[in-house]
Amino acid sequence: MAQAWRCSGLRWAGGGPELEWDGGRRSALTWGKRVAFGVADGGVRTCVGARGHACPMRATVSGRSTGARCEECARLDRAHSVAADTIADDPRPYHVYLAWFGPGMVKVGITAEERGSARLLEQGAVCFSWLGLGPLMAARRSEELLRAALQVPDRVPYGEKRAVRSRLPASAEERAAEVEALHGRAVGLAGWPESLAREPCHVVDHAGVFGLEGVPAAVGEVAELVAGGWVSGELVAAAGPDLHLAAGRGVVVLDTRLMTGWDVVPAAEEHGLTVPVRELRGSREAAGVQDGLF
Repeated sequence: MAQAWRCSGLRWAGGGPELEWDGGRRSALTWGKRVAFGVADGGVRTCVGARGHACPMRATVSGRSTGARCEECARLDRAHSVAADTIADDPRPYHVYLAWFGPGMVKVGITAEERGSARLLEQGAVCFSWLGLGPLMAARRSEELLRAALQVPDRVPYGEKRAVRSRLPASAEERAAEVEALHGRAVGLAGWPESLAREPCHVVDHAGVFGLEGVPAAVGEVAELVAGGWVSGELVAAAGPDLHLAAGRGVVVLDTRLMTGWDVVPAAEEHGLTVPVRELRGSREAAGVQDGLF
């Protein structure tokens, strides 16, 4: 039997997307590369733990969970997350940003300055611009101000992001327009914390980095991995945690967060796509696709 590996997620490095495995090994992903693996037959998906520590219960988790954590580990992980707003004494400077995922789909968020644009790549932001830079709590207050004044959320569901990727405006100028307009309104608002330095609008476009320009419309998405199931396809694009794979009758999106917690093995031969696939929400091209079609 082939050696089993455990995936710890998709990472965005300087050269592009990489799958990271337990132990630190990484597999670089390039367009046209065949992505193929199987889930160990008879295996179960177990909790990945929290904050670098293994789950003490080795709890079994749902195949459809993108977090791959049991309730207790999920609670511990979130309790130490900046996103949970429970850390007030972080001395690092934070960026406030506007991120665009598609027409009418803009969010505001914050990320540590030292992380650069990594957070935006991880979220699948097609383009973005910084708004300001300052202490964590000032960045938090600015985020709340912008949410209320501009009516923009701090989260966009991944399903909505996937649904629009094949229908993005063709030019970088068109993709940048909403961010530029909101940036102009944002910097003119009263109530910005004095400790937060406002930054000029400079829209960074990731469409080329993600391989989204001219990408075929996805017709389905992997619903979950299952023991004994196989995934195989040619990589045509990647954004955030998602791999767009040309497989069988069309392009299918694999959220690599579904891989965590499973023992996976390399594919020595072509097995096709034998895991449950569902219609990609909002995709007219996907009409009629049902679980198991691929």
